[in-house]
Amino acid sequence: MSTIQIDRLLDTVIKQGASDLHLTVLRRPCLRKSGRLVDLQTKVLEPDDLVALMKSITPERSQQELQEEGTCDFGFAYGEAARFRVSVFRQKGNLAIVLRQIPNRILTFEEIGLPPICKELIRRPRGLFLVTGPTGSGKTTSLATKIDYINENLDRHIVTIEDPIEYYHTHKKSIINQREVGVDTPSFSEALRRSLRQDPDVILVGEMRDLETIESAIRAAETGHLVFGTLHTTGAAGTINRIIDAFPTNQQEQVRVQLSTALICVLSQVLLRRIDKPGMVAAYEFLVVTPAISNLIRENKTFRIDSAIQTGKKFGMQLLDDHLWSLFSHGMIAADEMIDKGKDPGQLTEKVHRAGGMVGRVEYDEEEDE
Repeated sequence: MSTIQIDRLLDTVIKQGASDLHLTVLRRPCLRKSGRLVDLQTKVLEPDDLVALMKSITPERSQQELQEEGTCDFGFAYGEAARFRVSVFRQKGNLAIVLRQIPNRILTFEEIGLPPICKELIRRPRGLFLVTGPTGSGKTTSLATKIDYINENLDRHIVTIEDPIEYYHTHKKSIINQREVGVDTPSFSEALRRSLRQDPDVILVGEMRDLETIESAIRAAETGHLVFGTLHTTGAAGTINRIIDAFPTNQQEQVRVQLSTALICVLSQVLLRRIDKPGMVAAYEFLVVTPAISNLIRENKTFRIDSAIQTGKKFGMQLLDDHLWSLFSHGMIAADEMIDKGKDPGQLTEKVHRAGGMVGRVEYDEEEDE
């Protein structure tokens, strides 16, 4: 087979239920399935193949960006079957492409195992709802589920700011306007500032990556909007510290006060490979901001948040390691996987030993999520 057709590759991704497709020079096309990389039995890719594949899917403006910046990101719909989020970049003077599959169907709360209390919290008229976790931990998927739930059950004006738009939502009971950074608006912070004039009830900020965006998100939450935001942090206490540390020292005191009143909850998630059946399962850390936790944030005692989560089970709170342990005890994930993704690997290892289990490194090779 002399030329490689993108359609055949994308069909394979969909048919095999892979999460990602990796294309790079001197290697066969490669799928990520259940967290593992698997080569496709096709020819090894040459530099020309990558140029042809890139041109077949990349819009004009993104090709321009690739020329200037050496990288570009965009999303596209592959017929009715699925959408893909694409990153094209240069390496060693050649091109490489990574495509992430975004399923067309939005999952329900039950299907992704979100804490049931989430449904009550997203009915709140205002506040900041943070979803955090490493790249590829399913943040976009769980946010799409929450937005869809609001869209179906409540009459709200929802404005999303994304880079790029991943899940496409249609108007249901709510009105939903989705803005793509680079296409509909120059930046997250600019779109967020402008959104306050668009009479929104709910705002989704795809990424809170700079001070200006974080500041605008907190302000929007304080002024009577429900704001969903994502950060690449692990754990609830770590997320709160990360937000406060983004501000200059002389503003941190005030930000603590703002966060203590604006923050509704922090949902921190990781995605794990299942061993009981093919596929992945999410583990969650969930912090609900009660008056007691609000005080801890205000008084700069975030180091006490973990123990507050432990005593807050009646509010639906849970620690990440407790959820991981529960998935492990139910035979859904391997001990190694639990320990790799846990916050306190030492303690989890000890628990496995105490329970008479083994922590081996058999046939498990670590692969970083791109």
